[in-house]
Amino acid sequence: MREKSGLSLPPLSEVSSTSLSKIRLIATDMDGTLTRRGKFTPALLQALEDLAAADIKVLIVTGRSAGWVSGLSSLMPVAGAIAENGGFYFPPGNQKPVVLTPIPDLVQHRQHLATTFENLQTKFPQIQESTDNRFRLTDWTFDVAGLRQDELQTLDSLCQQMGWGFTYSNVQCHIKPQDQDKAVGLLQVLRKYLPQYSPEQIITVGDSPNDESLFDRRYFPVSVGVANVLEYVNQLKYQPVYITTAAEGEGFCELSSYILQSLHISS
Repeated sequence: MREKSGLSLPPLSEVSSTSLSKIRLIATDMDGTLTRRGKFTPALLQALEDLAAADIKVLIVTGRSAGWVSGLSSLMPVAGAIAENGGFYFPPGNQKPVVLTPIPDLVQHRQHLATTFENLQTKFPQIQESTDNRFRLTDWTFDVAGLRQDELQTLDSLCQQMGWGFTYSNVQCHIKPQDQDKAVGLLQVLRKYLPQYSPEQIITVGDSPNDESLFDRRYFPVSVGVANVLEYVNQLKYQPVYITTAAEGEGFCELSSYILQSLHISS
């Protein structure tokens, strides 16, 4: 068992090969889950290629901006990407992006987000708008660096009072529509675009508080946290079912190896 502050999570090695051999779709966070120190490694890219060769789809589910994800997802061997924590879906290839969070008046929406951020800055003058915020449509981001846990909780409460949702990752804080999160977006995509996959064929992966909804066992019975999730796990309402030994992208490669090995065992 991996433990932190009294909470134990079963290691990935305890997953039965039978369960892993059923997996056909991996829905995964990106920053801190696919990356290592903020970058993609050759091992990660090879793992994605190996999964694709085995006909196991990888769907990125990230908090990154629509503009950023649009370019990146088209260059990687993945089956599409969900951006802005459930705001947009970018299908594979050059298909038109799909809005998952309808916004009737985008200009007004951005103005309301900007006003909310300005209100937060009156109480937290140190917070800085993220560089990718200009490429966003559904949410507003500022850097998480330097913020303590109690300050993050206060920011969450302030956003709720102003009618917005709030979440954060190891990179950014997000002011967002209240009903927008990764699970809501992923479930929409699964129902409409990937209905052939049953819950038992899907595994969700993450490392941060904005991945929490991907660990909700009511919708995703098999979920994995890469080892660095231990930094946040006691703050999560939903915890991953299993945890990898390795952190960040190496943890994802560990999961990939287990899945591919299970296919060889089952065959």
